[in-house]
Amino acid sequence: MCSSDLTLSAAGASFPSKVYQRWARQYAELSGVRIDYKPTGSGDGIQQAIARKVPLAGTDAPLKPEDLSRHRLVQLPMLVGGITPVVNLPGLDGLRLSGELLADIMLGAVARWDDPRIAELNRGLNLPARRIVRVVRADKSGTSEGFTGYLAGASAAFRTGPGQSSLPAWPGEVQAAPGNDGVSGQVRATPGAIGYVSHDRVESDRLSAVALRNRSGQWVSASEAGFRAAIFNSDLNRQGDDLAPLLDRAGQESWPITMTSFLLLDAQPATAADVEAAMRFVWWCFMHGDQLTRGTGFAPLPVSVQAKLVARLGAVAPRQGARPSYQQY
Repeated sequence: MCSSDLTLSAAGASFPSKVYQRWARQYAELSGVRIDYKPTGSGDGIQQAIARKVPLAGTDAPLKPEDLSRHRLVQLPMLVGGITPVVNLPGLDGLRLSGELLADIMLGAVARWDDPRIAELNRGLNLPARRIVRVVRADKSGTSEGFTGYLAGASAAFRTGPGQSSLPAWPGEVQAAPGNDGVSGQVRATPGAIGYVSHDRVESDRLSAVALRNRSGQWVSASEAGFRAAIFNSDLNRQGDDLAPLLDRAGQESWPITMTSFLLLDAQPATAADVEAAMRFVWWCFMHGDQLTRGTGFAPLPVSVQAKLVARLGAVAPRQGARPSYQQY
């Protein structure tokens, strides 16, 4: 049993941070162990994991197998969520954008909300004669990598311009804010703004979400059902491949900007004690995954992926002493 006064530091991806913090509160009530997760961005999470500054680090931009081996890390898929474009257009709800049009907006090529291309997709909406203000992430983030990956797939101009990146070079004038919460706050404070955030922020921060046309030609809004549909139509479901892309999957309900979020931990700690408490938290999350994820704005992993947990955690091999014991709670 973990010490009741133990606090574990964790950091990284802001995309799932509110869910991790919610899980941490429930886990603390059960175990007495506090998980202090700071949403510093995926780029920082990866660097902190490599430097062994935290026992748990979050990333939405998964490391390749060769990088995991080189840095002696174990990567664990935790949940699936969606990135949602959001706008601040008072009195206007239900905005629709195609992927190509959204890409042109984020490139600055479409600069006003009453542009004819936006109006064509939104007949009946009273679009304001207002300049579009682009709000983007200031930090290196998996959210940006997922969002730009979708835009690059939808638009040749975006693909040959900024391209997919965790810290894109956005053309023209943009407003930048740190973390999903920073982008959310900046969008809410800026009439005419458009930004991109984790889906769970839409309801909690009372944001106006944009509907997108998916690969099957359907207009869809971000939802847990849409994330599950993207999972179902991917190799994450078919083959249990947790690195399988979830962007722009087929399916009538599939949300086109869906992605998996991961935690990183040390594969070769000095002793079992250095990683045991972190592994117990991860194990508890997996054992209660479906229940914990319900209603959070995220979707649980398919059983085919969850079944790999034991093997992944079993790969943790301390340099001294016995292997960690983590199957509790």
